[in-house]
Amino acid sequence: MLFLSGSAASAFVVGPRNAVGKALVRSAVRTTGSTAAVSSVSSVSSTTAWTRVRVAPFSSTSALSMSSDKLGENKPFTTWSFDKPCGTMDWCELVPATMSASTDASVVNDADLVIVGIYAPAGKDDDEDEDSDDESSEDEAAPVLTGMAKTLDEKFGGAFTDLMTENAKVFKNGATPGSVLPTLRLAGPESKTKRYVLMGMGKEGKDVEEGTMTKIGKVIASKCNKEKKVSTCAVVLPPKAIEAGLTDVSTGFYSCLYADNRYRTGKNIKKLAEHLTSVTLLAADGGDVTEADASLVAGQQMARGIFLTKDIVNAPHNILNSESLAHTAKRIAAESGGTIKCTILNKKDCESRGMGAYLGVARGSETEPQFIHLTYTPPKSSGKDLKKVGIVGKGLLFDTGGYNIKTAMMELMKFDCGGAAAVFGAARATAALAPEGVEAHFIVAACENMINEKAMVPSDVLTASNGKTIEIINTDAEGRLTLADALVYADKEVGCESIIELSTLTGAIMVSLGKGLAGVFTTNDELAKELEDVSKTTGDKSWRMPLETAYNKQLESKIADLTNCGTRYGGSITAGLFLQHFVSKEKPFAHIDIAGPVWNDKTGATGFGTKLVTEWIRRQGISKE
Repeated sequence: MLFLSGSAASAFVVGPRNAVGKALVRSAVRTTGSTAAVSSVSSVSSTTAWTRVRVAPFSSTSALSMSSDKLGENKPFTTWSFDKPCGTMDWCELVPATMSASTDASVVNDADLVIVGIYAPAGKDDDEDEDSDDESSEDEAAPVLTGMAKTLDEKFGGAFTDLMTENAKVFKNGATPGSVLPTLRLAGPESKTKRYVLMGMGKEGKDVEEGTMTKIGKVIASKCNKEKKVSTCAVVLPPKAIEAGLTDVSTGFYSCLYADNRYRTGKNIKKLAEHLTSVTLLAADGGDVTEADASLVAGQQMARGIFLTKDIVNAPHNILNSESLAHTAKRIAAESGGTIKCTILNKKDCESRGMGAYLGVARGSETEPQFIHLTYTPPKSSGKDLKKVGIVGKGLLFDTGGYNIKTAMMELMKFDCGGAAAVFGAARATAALAPEGVEAHFIVAACENMINEKAMVPSDVLTASNGKTIEIINTDAEGRLTLADALVYADKEVGCESIIELSTLTGAIMVSLGKGLAGVFTTNDELAKELEDVSKTTGDKSWRMPLETAYNKQLESKIADLTNCGTRYGGSITAGLFLQHFVSKEKPFAHIDIAGPVWNDKTGATGFGTKLVTEWIRRQGISKE
């Protein structure tokens, strides 16, 4: 039934038989967006606020199946039919530009854009406040250029030196990594005009800080995108930068050029660095590039994992449900070259394992529950002497809050699968990077938290697969219920030696740490240190949080073993304490609440967690060896 009001209702009250009525009917049909014919009109008075109109079924040109004619040259995406949910999710691809390393200085002559990395001279005291306004500070001293930078500066009559001098207070001779000066357009005696950009690399006397090379990669990407019609780019890097490793440069470059055009059409499609074909990192002043290309490929593979993480978080619920997420998992396995095996447990499989906590939430879903298990084993591995680790991700494809329905931010609740997204992105990257010595199990219990006649309600008691009974106090504390059975599975059935879990679990963690850091909850000091080190290396920032055992009292139930949430105070802590009931006490386990950094209000999905998980897995294999 269509419910019409205002002028649309008036049209049908007047009736379609006279000229005025016909005109109003045509207008009303256009207003509703329906191409269906009106088959009957109910009898109403002129004062009726709403009019019911029976309409024929939608035609093939309805909004649910976007016509290719309307999209022009763009391929339409499939959302759903009325009765069948979407079964697949498209993936965004990296920009096709290649990235390579070279020692051949002639690449500068052939490039449209040349980016020159500049190190500021080492100061007498590197601990000196760089924000000092002292006019005589070292940061405003005369520029000192060396190597290729000096050669180019002399070629163009000191243009680089002049620009650095004019911008001394801001650029500080390149002391701030990733800082750039305005683009110079210069032409040599026998060359066409081309663009030159000076990029700060930090101070010469300091070690390269974690995150610097990723930042450099993002700056390169940004300039290649903003400078119009750049086809080829050469980046002159000092030896110190080459030695710091180029994997992060590649990751930063490709991941920065992410544009989700899956649901855009026509002029709304965003094309980043659309003319770019190649970027060459030039070690003109020395530096070993023997392993450079392998490092650049590794960074590209990490970026592909980050892309998938962003794709999953960005996808709307009418695209991404438990079935289309399961299809995504199958595709990861199919494209892994045999290093990943995919197992999907259906409703009966979960029931036979007693996964009552997970299924209690899944009862409210539109689609059948999909318990997804991806297993990575190294290529040519015998399976012996591998460290078996578990990575569990929260896979709530949409969270309405259930019967404790959300009153704010519901439009953002597609990102409640951020944990699963990070896990699957890491699975894709791990398969490509193929770390040795580790067997990784990626586990996601996928469903939605919705409302229907079968959905759980407050006061229900669910039984998890380890026998623990849980009284439901709030249906909006559902993620931990799905994680409970996933953790038992990783611990007992798979037998993982160490387990980490990522989830957008609580708003309380954002109150504590803001939106830039994840909270790490673990009682294992060694695992906490591992995650702290990996966090610093990858730039996926985190902070260890307390697990105050006295707060367990908040989880006491009058009728069951425990409740699914505590009071409003210490909510992120009680969530972490709840999860501990589903992993063996002696087993290293960390809960990582990523509710804050998984989403950026301006740009959408951030890809957070992909690098952290991938690097943690790699190091587990090294520690086993």
